[in-house]
Amino acid sequence: MTTRSNSHGGRRPGAGRKKGTVIKEPTTVMRIPESQKPVIADFLAAYRRGQSIPQQEQPSVFERPAVVPAKRDWPLFGTKVAAGFPSPADEHVERRLDPNEFLIDDEEATFFVTIQGYSMIDSGLLPGDKAVVDRSKNAHVGDIVLAVVDGEFTIKLLAKTPQGRPRLLPANQSGEYRPIEIKEEMQFEIWGVVTGSFRRFK
Repeated sequence: MTTRSNSHGGRRPGAGRKKGTVIKEPTTVMRIPESQKPVIADFLAAYRRGQSIPQQEQPSVFERPAVVPAKRDWPLFGTKVAAGFPSPADEHVERRLDPNEFLIDDEEATFFVTIQGYSMIDSGLLPGDKAVVDRSKNAHVGDIVLAVVDGEFTIKLLAKTPQGRPRLLPANQSGEYRPIEIKEEMQFEIWGVVTGSFRRFK
């Protein structure tokens, strides 16, 4: 009887992923929707590239809307007042408003990011705000966009140079933040258009 060895069986010394060679911190296994695999892959690639854009100016905490959120709505009062609160009487209710429908146009293409830094305060985006990003929309000059520049995320106003090259502008009149000029050798991609934002005060 001839005995054959199985060259593929057993654990080989040194086999498997080397610790610390890709992400230099402890990792964990998680399941993600198949449709979001490219999003997560791009995010991890950007994470590994380092941080030439100041850390405090990069949006953080990428979040997805709840899957098939239950429809809920609240009264939207038509009365305009400088202070105080309108009468809760029915005749003052203009309509009922579902925040999900108001903020989200395309559920599958939408996610949220948390604003850091003050470069976009003149557009109403403050640190801690949740920006609503829609990947299904085409970006146009003047839109607020979430862009990837050399592997790092930033939220800025989209503009163009006289030569037609993209340019990312801050929205802060202090002069502390400078435009990002997109040069030919730079990696540049618009990830989505910022369509809105929301915040809590307490």
